[in-house]
Amino acid sequence: MSELLLIDDDQELCELLGSWLGQEGFVVRACHDGVSARHALAEAAPAAVVLDVMLPDGSGLELLKQLRNDHPDLPVIMLSARGEPLDRILGLELGADDYLAKPCDPRELTARLRAVLRRSHPAAVSSQMELGDLCFSPVRGVVNINEQAFTLTVSESRLLEALLKQPGEPLDKQELAQIALGRKLTLYDRSLDMHVSNLRKKIGPHADGRPRIVALRSRGYYYSL
Repeated sequence: MSELLLIDDDQELCELLGSWLGQEGFVVRACHDGVSARHALAEAAPAAVVLDVMLPDGSGLELLKQLRNDHPDLPVIMLSARGEPLDRILGLELGADDYLAKPCDPRELTARLRAVLRRSHPAAVSSQMELGDLCFSPVRGVVNINEQAFTLTVSESRLLEALLKQPGEPLDKQELAQIALGRKLTLYDRSLDMHVSNLRKKIGPHADGRPRIVALRSRGYYYSL
């Protein structure tokens, strides 16, 4: 059974989601502020985190930033009562694997959690992937470029693996979203673009300055040779 850490100051919502997720086979710990969440994370890392943007003692985005420093490959789904595009963009920029606006359908949250957990524990172990000066371990989610190591989030790792399997060949955005996010993109959904942007920042360009990941307008992305 997968243990989840639910961080939200809405105790009624935590009870509702905890009850639903418990029936779906998850073990749920709930924290209602940043301090207790940090203590819980220090005691034991969960399989995934569901984190609200607004906390009574600080921003959930600040907690996400700390999470990414301490647990770079821990799956995180953000929640926000406001559901504003800026919140979503900031959350994804800081490394959230997915994002849901509140009130969210418990069935949708369950589906998103299962998708991100499947991606963080792939059924088949992929071998080390090497292309030029880049060496990537999909299992560890670590990229090495010229002896510099970069740890990727679950979504970034799945995205890079898909691109490296077909270098030079464009992959459609919907196809990449299914691989990296475990779902299709909705209208005006920039989640995939944000994950690509984060990945680009981590791995940088080729030595000659060419981008490693190239965007094709209205089509998708490919890894350049």
